[in-house]
Amino acid sequence: MKKIILIIILIINCLIGFSQNIQTPDNFFGYTYGTKFTFHHRVIDYMRYVANEKKNQVKIIEYGQTYEGRPLLIAIVANDENLAKIEEIRKSNLQNIGLLAEKSQTKVPAIAWLSYNVHGNESASSNTVTKVLYELLNPENATTQAILKNTVVILDPCINPDGYDSYAQWYNRVGNTTPDASPYNREHQEPWPKGRYNHYQFDLNRDWAWQTQIESEKRIKLYNDWMPHLHSDFHEMGLNDPYYFPPAARPYHENLTAWQRDFHVQLGEFNKKYFDANNLLYYTKEQYDLFFPSYGDSYPSYNGAIGMTYEQGGIGAGLAVARDKYQDTLTLRQRIDHHFAASMATLETISTRADRTVDEFIKYHKATQSNGSGIYKNYVLKNDNPAQIQKLKTLLDKLQIVYGRVSKEQNAIGYNYLTQKDESFKVQTNDLLISTQQPKGTFVKILFEPKSVLEDSLTYDVTAWALPYAYNLKAYAVKTGFDYAQPDKQSNIEHQSSNIKIAKPYAYLAPWKTTNDLKFLAQLLKNGVKAKISERDFEVGGKQYRAGTLVITRTNNENLGERFDKIIRDKATENDIVLETTTSGLVQKGYDFGSDYVFPIKAPKIVTLSGKGITETAFGEVWHFFEQQIQYPITVVNTEDFEKIPLHNIDVLILPDGDYSEILTDKNTENIKKWVQNGGKIIAMEGGAMAFADKDGFALKTKKIEEKPKTEEKPNFKPYLNRERIEIDDANPGSVHRVELDATHPLAFGYDGNYFALLRDTYNLDYLKDGWNVGYLKNNNLVAGFVGKNAQEKLKNTLVFGVEEMGKGKIVYMADNPLFRAFWEGGKLIFGNAVFLVK
Repeated sequence: MKKIILIIILIINCLIGFSQNIQTPDNFFGYTYGTKFTFHHRVIDYMRYVANEKKNQVKIIEYGQTYEGRPLLIAIVANDENLAKIEEIRKSNLQNIGLLAEKSQTKVPAIAWLSYNVHGNESASSNTVTKVLYELLNPENATTQAILKNTVVILDPCINPDGYDSYAQWYNRVGNTTPDASPYNREHQEPWPKGRYNHYQFDLNRDWAWQTQIESEKRIKLYNDWMPHLHSDFHEMGLNDPYYFPPAARPYHENLTAWQRDFHVQLGEFNKKYFDANNLLYYTKEQYDLFFPSYGDSYPSYNGAIGMTYEQGGIGAGLAVARDKYQDTLTLRQRIDHHFAASMATLETISTRADRTVDEFIKYHKATQSNGSGIYKNYVLKNDNPAQIQKLKTLLDKLQIVYGRVSKEQNAIGYNYLTQKDESFKVQTNDLLISTQQPKGTFVKILFEPKSVLEDSLTYDVTAWALPYAYNLKAYAVKTGFDYAQPDKQSNIEHQSSNIKIAKPYAYLAPWKTTNDLKFLAQLLKNGVKAKISERDFEVGGKQYRAGTLVITRTNNENLGERFDKIIRDKATENDIVLETTTSGLVQKGYDFGSDYVFPIKAPKIVTLSGKGITETAFGEVWHFFEQQIQYPITVVNTEDFEKIPLHNIDVLILPDGDYSEILTDKNTENIKKWVQNGGKIIAMEGGAMAFADKDGFALKTKKIEEKPKTEEKPNFKPYLNRERIEIDDANPGSVHRVELDATHPLAFGYDGNYFALLRDTYNLDYLKDGWNVGYLKNNNLVAGFVGKNAQEKLKNTLVFGVEEMGKGKIVYMADNPLFRAFWEGGKLIFGNAVFLVK
């Protein structure tokens, strides 16, 4: 009896100790959850507070900062035993799948990583994570205590702190003291640019594989250091939608295993239990597919984990909103409760299958080490463009993908990405070789396969992304293996060096093939160096130089004195530029450096539009390009201030994608037309270009639809049930096309006459009858991906890039956005050419 009493006393003391040591989120914040949006720093404060109080069960890792300086961190939650050996668990997990060479010494529990608030204004999830953390540590919660017996839980409270705080701060400023549920109240009308995106208006949920943003780069480095067995991503969708949980919609990528697909079914079963118990509405198997490889569900899936998306209706809902569809009021508290239920269901699912999940994860990676993945065992990228190859290597290193070279020159037969045919070719020792026989071989296959298999054309995002196309590199997919020397990761990174033997040359010569060259030029111009570019091929000292070569003469730079050579050489080293020199301005072939064909490049004053009417992500891609990629100054002007722009003081006006119906009024259009005629330059992208189509005084025209002979009209018997599939006949969600280029035009300098574009619309533009058709599609330039049959017809014989001459100035039309999501490396030079070289 005394023993029983003693045990009861100990249990009571433990519970009292827990309640005294760990405050609930409500107590910590001073308000009931769901009654206020908690700022990011306060969410972080709670995570740190709990970690300090429960050092034996919680560990905080800060993995970076956002562009605006907010901390990025995770909380690792485990029982006492597992947290004490957490580093051993992490390393053993990597050893089990071949990413570390040593043999595993520790049994690995299941590792589940839950991410919240990748989209800032999908704000319920960061308000959920504190409740999840508290309940995981609550000794009275039998479910969570059972989970922690065999599962390590990693919580990322906010993937996108800048976007989340942008929304939370705005809402807390404009929201009524008593929430107004009227959907037309201002607290439900978030202004441009909204908090969905990060600082540079990038969608971080589409950046997992490419890691163009600092938040993604830092997070994926940590993710790859852990390689969790499960990852769940918590979102919100339109406020009139209910809740979405797995199984995911089709199309599934063909490389998703039977285990991964079955696990999705089990996730649905566990979620159903929670949602049915509360009579909540939900749906599964619709809309959110597992195909595009750069999502928070697909990237983990293609790295062997169970990846999933959760979606709660609620964007724009604020603290409470009336919904006509359901005749109810949706509150923040309800949204939090639903995400909490899904979090618990997820952790229960993996906990009940912990050992099998770990075993399947190991099998996933071991299988490709032995057998490779897919019909192609190797991908060979020719070393025709070393700087661009280096950019690809940098991405592969971030993805933990191993690459190498053949040990000796070999003959092979492979699928040529350019011609789309099997051809004989020679594999040389300086070519880049990526084998699928490695731990991440499946992901290699998915990133490099020339044509991804799309089991269903109803898909959520782009349908083609092969990296040779994205980097505009000559490549082959090969079905056989190679005898190749595989280097350690990153040891194969080679920095090119200049061979400068002349202390004070007449001129420096620099190539023009990649954004490295573009950044080099931008930095020279910022430092006051005057540069020229050759419009024609030329020969100096027996060496051939292509049109587009930078010519930096000592003449015209005398004002820099001794700094001239230092600036050029330092910037060349920083940007991995191979400089050549010459002692004369006379060339053996081509035009001498004093010729008009070697024209000066002006340091342009650039303005881009932002604000109402402009697509947030399109503006962000331009802004990020200048600030982060080439580090050249750009002035950002809101559209409502358009008429205030002193056009006479600027050289380049960039019009990103958007709706220009209220921006390019007759008055504004006439003003910029006069400015262009006097020497200004417009770069009009996507919707910016279409704003000029068919306008009087502009050369851009849409193609005229040929009138077909009239026939007797038949009744429309299309089944309403098939309306979605009928609509996709006109769709182009994202497909790769070979754009034919006029390589003699400055807009196409650095290219060989072809460019692979990721087109995401049906432009239907006629070739320019008065101007230069620099990039265009012919009858069938589709390379990879899905395009609806009607869209394919529109894309035939279509202008993609064109230049209209207007008086002394130019309008550069870009129906396609070559800066899309910042990962399509092959297109960035075209945009740079438009800014700096088109004169």
